[in-house]
Amino acid sequence: MTNTAHQSVLFDESVSALCIKPDGIYIDGTFGRGGHSKAIVDKLGSDGHLYAFDKDPDAISFSEAFFDHESRFSIVQDTFANIKQHAQNWGIAHKVDGILLDLGVSSPQLDDASRGFSFLREGPLDMRMNPGQGQSAAQWLAEEKEAEIARVLKEYGEERYAKRIAKAIVLARQETPINSTTQFADIVAKAHPAWEKHKHPATKTFQAIRIYLNKELTDLQDFLNQSLDVLAPGGRLAIISFHSLEDRIVKQFIQKKAKGDDFPVDIPVTEDQLNKTLRKVGKLITPGKDEIANNPRARSARLRIAEKLS
Repeated sequence: MTNTAHQSVLFDESVSALCIKPDGIYIDGTFGRGGHSKAIVDKLGSDGHLYAFDKDPDAISFSEAFFDHESRFSIVQDTFANIKQHAQNWGIAHKVDGILLDLGVSSPQLDDASRGFSFLREGPLDMRMNPGQGQSAAQWLAEEKEAEIARVLKEYGEERYAKRIAKAIVLARQETPINSTTQFADIVAKAHPAWEKHKHPATKTFQAIRIYLNKELTDLQDFLNQSLDVLAPGGRLAIISFHSLEDRIVKQFIQKKAKGDDFPVDIPVTEDQLNKTLRKVGKLITPGKDEIANNPRARSARLRIAEKLS
């Protein structure tokens, strides 16, 4: 288990967004290294409780030591995409006062070379948030068809040169297996014709494969579709995203639920008949200059907040 610290982004803003009540029930869908969870638990009284999720076994191990003998805390090793089932098991469906998600890969995962998330550190090409589940990046790249690799890079990484990079990957694997992060990053860099200033040419490719292998976008969509069956009336949803695809999914979900049902324009309906289920809370929140200066990984963070209507 790595001891690398994680610097939570938009920390105060996201915790404040939950409007924590001492006797409330809350869910941290992305435990990580417990920064948000600790802040929530610290605001709870003896009757309050925090439930948490994380796919990563390192995060689960960390939580067991971090919250040793803490009766107000429970955690499960699973994706937050299964939130409704766990809420039912815990007996808290429709009773949760706030849910927080801090999406994407955490600093400990990036900084631990053995996890294979970073193109800057030599390590096995893995990229799984739960190393015991599914294919590693190396296994996927060894077997997948060129067209599908290109699709993933284009769709999940918004990589302009997806086809060119996919072709280079297939040619390279015919010569030797692609098993390490720096080996793979070098293949991508050599195939990439236009490097963005201050950005490694493998950035979008690594991002795309990580998002695809860990089902990050489908998990988010599944979570959002279940969230209203978990939240209590007045319950808050606070979601920090770092990628435009994630943020778009969250934004569109909140907009749709805040607008309510679609009716033909010529049919008069009352506000109640629109069946609105969410209220957008405030504007999009982004990090300030000081936070970005202290933590460059914060620069792409976006926090959106919504509240479930009765």
